[in-house]
Amino acid sequence: MEASFRWVLLTAVAPVAWGANYYVTREFLPADRPLWGAALRALPAGLLLLALRPRRPRGAWWWRTAVLGLLNTAGFFVLLYIASQSLATSVASTVMAASPLAMLLLAWALTAARPARAHLLGALVGLAGVGLMLLTRSEPVSLPGLAASAAAMLVSSLGYVLAARWREGADVLATTAWQLLAGGLVLLPLAAVFEGAPVLPAGRELAAFGYVAVVATALAFAVWFAGLRRLPAGTVGLLGLLNPLTGVLLGTVVAGERLGLPQFAGLLLVLAGVALGRPRGGSGGGSGGRPEGGPLGRVAAAGVAGGRGSGVGDGGGSGGRSARGGSE
Repeated sequence: MEASFRWVLLTAVAPVAWGANYYVTREFLPADRPLWGAALRALPAGLLLLALRPRRPRGAWWWRTAVLGLLNTAGFFVLLYIASQSLATSVASTVMAASPLAMLLLAWALTAARPARAHLLGALVGLAGVGLMLLTRSEPVSLPGLAASAAAMLVSSLGYVLAARWREGADVLATTAWQLLAGGLVLLPLAAVFEGAPVLPAGRELAAFGYVAVVATALAFAVWFAGLRRLPAGTVGLLGLLNPLTGVLLGTVVAGERLGLPQFAGLLLVLAGVALGRPRGGSGGGSGGRPEGGPLGRVAAAGVAGGRGSGVGDGGGSGGRSARGGSE
């Protein structure tokens, strides 16, 4: 098995974990505690990543971390929690599939760097697939939930663009850890004021919080960053389409949501979009490879946000080497 293909499989673990996050949040976490739910996801994940990469922000990164923490953690996690509770798992995950295209276009507008044709085409094909799955549903869709999901997509896209512009001189894991901590610390007083004292989770709820914090956030970020160091950024970004694909499959198989012929056709289009971004000979892997598209490629590689913060910098390296990362 080629090394690049092995890294595709490993990196794909992250969007699959994020896709499952919708189902876990909807089925096992309290519906009326989005602020506490977001805080209890962000803080443990931030502490775990900080333990892996114990570095403090320097200079401008103090305020940059605060800004990105507000966007990529506090705002994004709360909106994603509301969307997961208000929408069917398949619908909530489908809306977020617009993220790769939104980030490609935003980065193109801000950096004047053109996306690779294959990656732009893959994003459009994948978006068409998830649109087909969403628009052909016969069940009613919650408009507030749909608005929360769209807002989550836009907030995270803006955060990823800013993270790409501010990538110099930062370590991916350390910066992501501090964003998670900053966002979580903002959420704590808000949760206490608007939702009261937290109810200590137990049983399945405790396991669910453990999943979203450790697996869908900390572990998924680490796998995502490792893939970003070894695969073309556009390839990793299109792997993010596995996020809504996982959400749709879980909603159908586990939650009993119906999947008709149009939805099945949409799934095939999503898979085609992922295939268009697969590594090609000489384009990708290895630690010495350069991600295509410069900052545009890094923004595209932020992928679909099923629940992840944004990191920037040297891809987790220790010597302040050239930036390779984005989030998740």
